[in-house]
Amino acid sequence: MEEKQHIGQLFDRIAGTYDGLNHGLSLSIDKLWRRKTVRCMRPAKRVLDVAIGTADLTIEMVRRGKAQQVTGLDLSDKMMEIGKRKTERLNANVEFVHGNAQQMPFEDDTFDAVTCAFGCRNFQNLDEGLREMFRVLRTGGQVVILEFSYPSNILVRALYDIYFTRVLPFIGRVVSRDKTAYTYLNKSVKSFCWGEEFIRHMCEAGFNEPQCKALSMGIATIYTANK
Repeated sequence: MEEKQHIGQLFDRIAGTYDGLNHGLSLSIDKLWRRKTVRCMRPAKRVLDVAIGTADLTIEMVRRGKAQQVTGLDLSDKMMEIGKRKTERLNANVEFVHGNAQQMPFEDDTFDAVTCAFGCRNFQNLDEGLREMFRVLRTGGQVVILEFSYPSNILVRALYDIYFTRVLPFIGRVVSRDKTAYTYLNKSVKSFCWGEEFIRHMCEAGFNEPQCKALSMGIATIYTANK
């Protein structure tokens, strides 16, 4: 997908309206998804949050006492600027690093946990990103991923398609004033793998004991595994 080659620039363009649109268009269900994701985490001393963006997942894990120190990685500087301001208000121990998830600037076995919320589908190469997560995770550490998926129920899927194909792109264009970003969101979700296929990619990257938990009738899924 061509947009993935410039994903940092795409999110830079919509950074100012991202949080408001995210919460508004999902009726704040995305906040519930993040809370459930953090509940699946084991407490960790040092966490890498891949595609940290505006730091919503990081803030949730800090508030819940699941992370003592977080390093956030992202390609969008403007998203991370917003995340910095939000974490500073919490006085949280968070470091922001500009970098590519497929070429992480970290040593092997650095982190006790690796997390990623709604970022994996933006990787140019999913397998390379998962292998990098595995590489920087210490032995015995945990990976926790929250990502959009596709509902299996026919009625839910039909409503989902209408919303993601027509409603969301229209509102996204009007509010963010960006013609492509929310069209990309729809395309990226529908073309991405989920469920057992995503689990297979995790296993191929080297992770052990992978599990998945569908949320909101399959609109999103939590994936967990160990190294």
